[in-house]
Amino acid sequence: MYYLGKSAPFLARHAGIHVWRWFPVMTHPKKAVLPSFLSLLVLICALSPHASASWKERVLYSFQGVPDGSLPVGGIVFDSAGNLYGATTEGGSSSCISVAQCGTVYQLAPPARQGGPWTETVLYVFKGNASQDGASPAGGLVMDSAGNLYGTTAYGGTGNCVLLGTLMGCGTVFELSPPKQKGGAWTETVLYSFPTAKQGYVPWGDLVFDGAGNLYGATEFGGGHGTTCNGFYQYCGAVFELSPPKTKGGKWTEKVLHGLGSGTDGAAPNGGLVLDGKGNVYGTTFGGGNESRECGAGGCGTAFELTPPTKKGDAWTEKHLHVFADGSDGAEPAGNLIFDAKGSLYGTALGGNPSGGGIAFQLRAINGGRWKETVLHWFSNNGPGAFTTGLIFDSSGNLYGPTNEGALFRGTVVRLKRPAKQGESWVPTILYTFRGSPDGAGPAAKLLFDKAGNLYSATQNGGSGQACQGGCGTVYEVLP
Repeated sequence: MYYLGKSAPFLARHAGIHVWRWFPVMTHPKKAVLPSFLSLLVLICALSPHASASWKERVLYSFQGVPDGSLPVGGIVFDSAGNLYGATTEGGSSSCISVAQCGTVYQLAPPARQGGPWTETVLYVFKGNASQDGASPAGGLVMDSAGNLYGTTAYGGTGNCVLLGTLMGCGTVFELSPPKQKGGAWTETVLYSFPTAKQGYVPWGDLVFDGAGNLYGATEFGGGHGTTCNGFYQYCGAVFELSPPKTKGGKWTEKVLHGLGSGTDGAAPNGGLVLDGKGNVYGTTFGGGNESRECGAGGCGTAFELTPPTKKGDAWTEKHLHVFADGSDGAEPAGNLIFDAKGSLYGTALGGNPSGGGIAFQLRAINGGRWKETVLHWFSNNGPGAFTTGLIFDSSGNLYGPTNEGALFRGTVVRLKRPAKQGESWVPTILYTFRGSPDGAGPAAKLLFDKAGNLYSATQNGGSGQACQGGCGTVYEVLP
């Protein structure tokens, strides 16, 4: 059995595989909901103690496909003026000559008066590998102190990766620089084009900077290790570092810090890595870890740490903080990890829940360099579903994230309230339930707080766009 992984939406366009368009990952069959039970489940969810309608939602922008993009992906970022920036996997141009639609980077400017419409500007439309450019962004953006934007595209570039007989490129890391004069065009630079699958294939998730200006990220496939993770893509994934040139105008340099090997190693890293103060890199893998147990040939996934070498040029060391071994402790971690002030890590998993929903978990360092996993909350199959990406903290230590189901099966935004004492239950509250077009549907991007405590993110479906089945996606705000 091959692991399909999070690239299923891309692969579906080429192999005729049916997937829910807005899901970022393939879920277990047990999570499927038969339409004949819809009325019953809506009633159950409406009576659920988790239900809440205390927060309000506002759609800031609905994507239309062309010329502005569709299927927004990854997190969004603010600049100092309050503008929002993000990427879309598809749309932007009806004449993109790559097999996968090329996608865009966009800006949303806040209204001049309160309650007015936000203004979208397409900063860049990707051209695809035929133009030696990237195609299909598969993660959000990060911004440096000068206002430059950085991200990844899953395909495109100058690499030699072939999918189903078609040259697709292996993916890129790009930079978008603001214009020197107001109103001018932004400038795109391909910082690195993965040349072969060995260096990485399908870069996925958000990038992260270290203090020296190096970028860290992950590729879902590639890396040069493992052969059984997927029937269409090579190898089992990689964690990479991209270092800036020593002289202006030089080339960025990539180093594979670890190539995932599946088996007892992880497979398909999620991206969205996090660094500690010592330069160690932490992340999760959707599969691998133990391929002979509950999750079958794909494995249940891992949480890992990569430690830099003490001697320059030596290999980085991988350590498994937790292996999701049999599904009883969660399975298929779905996004990035985050630290709390005490150095514990928090994450989410799509499966491994006997009740059919997902979980939120904590990893805490204990004696002897070992880490202990604690499940913070099990979601039942008549609740909000599973968190679709990583979580964020508020100033009180409560956790927030988007989920994939809810009363209307369009997704929700959920808060987990931190208990007063260690070991007590985290209490979930559904802050908002998405309704589908013209509202959003399918939230699958990390949330972001503004200074006022309002939450911002994107949905992959819904909105008023007519060019896409189920809508082309939205950027939304949820506020108390």
